[in-house]
Amino acid sequence: EYNANFCFQLASLLLLPLSRRCCNSFRLQKCSIRCRHSASADYQNGSRQRLVILGTGWGSYSALRNVDKSKFDVIVVSPRNHFLFTPLLCSTTVGTLEFRSIIEPVREYGFRQSDHFHLAEATEVDFNLREVTCRSCLGSRASYQIGYDRLIIGVGALTNTFGVPGVNEHAFFLKEVSDARQIRERLIENTELAQQAWVSPDERARLLHTSHGRPKFGGCACMVIVGGGPTGVEFGAELYDFARTDLARLYRHKAADVRVTLVESAQILASFDASLRNYAEKKIRARKNFDLRQGTVASVDAQGAALRDGSRLPAGLVVWSTGLAPRPFIHDLDAPKSPSGQLLTDPQLRVLADKTGRSFAIGDCASIVDGPLPCTAQVAERQGRYLANRLNQDRTGPLSESNSGTQLQDEPFRFAGRGMLAYIGEFKALTDTPGVKLHGFTSWLLWRSAYLTRLGSWRLRLQVPVDWTKALLFGRDTS
Repeated sequence: EYNANFCFQLASLLLLPLSRRCCNSFRLQKCSIRCRHSASADYQNGSRQRLVILGTGWGSYSALRNVDKSKFDVIVVSPRNHFLFTPLLCSTTVGTLEFRSIIEPVREYGFRQSDHFHLAEATEVDFNLREVTCRSCLGSRASYQIGYDRLIIGVGALTNTFGVPGVNEHAFFLKEVSDARQIRERLIENTELAQQAWVSPDERARLLHTSHGRPKFGGCACMVIVGGGPTGVEFGAELYDFARTDLARLYRHKAADVRVTLVESAQILASFDASLRNYAEKKIRARKNFDLRQGTVASVDAQGAALRDGSRLPAGLVVWSTGLAPRPFIHDLDAPKSPSGQLLTDPQLRVLADKTGRSFAIGDCASIVDGPLPCTAQVAERQGRYLANRLNQDRTGPLSESNSGTQLQDEPFRFAGRGMLAYIGEFKALTDTPGVKLHGFTSWLLWRSAYLTRLGSWRLRLQVPVDWTKALLFGRDTS
């Protein structure tokens, strides 16, 4: 009896890995087949619909947070595994805030299964088969299909280079944490390089715009920012504060030795009230080392930027922040688009190319036909919340062929702007709301308070003020 039991246990131990391997192989094959099937086939025996969300930006993240997960199996496809609080991204470039203080992991909001988040890029959508083709960002970057009952496209947009030569090769963008990290590294690298004794005066002037016998508008700049929108102005303000305080304290050159040049073809902060625009321009022009240049950039190279009027701006850092362009995924979709390349939707945010009404597009990658809205985080966030609420009110069962998906409430999306905020440096900001127009220190307090309350979690609401306090008391992190 003892020998029989021993033999049985030994056989079990030997066969267990094989059985597990067979089961895992079966599961993988089953998963592969299911990924290629349509959503209705996937859920013919289930009570929840499959909702696929493309992207983790403002619109997609808002939809993810607000959708009822008891009614939907939510699958998120994005090359980024976190949500980025973009209004504070500029602060991370100079060490006012740490990168981790403005990002929220997407998995914090939970998925029914761990593989319902895909670190991948969407490359194609078949609205008839209700399938999304994805390319993994990991390993061999394999391509595969995911079926859906409902689809939310919120992949955002790229920075528009307008075909200017050299921008992609030599300029920096400011859309992602990786962009901010690269800018921060280049900024510190240039500053350290300028301190070396073997660096020529001309090269030091290019890196930091030292007082090397050049007039204020002589074409030399430490940093050139192209684009006078909120991002460009706020980034310039952060650089100005950084040069005025931390660079002057840590390095041997004076604060005025470091210069920031902001290039804009028209007036800065064009979307703000005229009185606030004028206030911002007056304050910026009064600063000795913050130049405003009205013009258009003709080209960018490793030594700086050239303007169409023939002048040059030698610089160690060029940051490009001008307008939006569609991502290749949106550009390649066979669907009606706006003149700027955005997916066209009806007032209920349904993609016009999908006649079944199962697909939606929100945020910077989409535009409502005959009613375009500004490409702002505020619009995208409210579109995501609106769409989640509409989906929550819809039926919970799987779609059938007779249900075209049009049973959702036909209440159109309506947007009423709540106002805009912008930091302009030296503890001053602009507040432009329908009822209040503020500028100065009081507006700066409101700016910080408003963004603090908009952070997505208590973890970030604790980390951000801690970073602010550290920067105020001990200076910014220049490591």
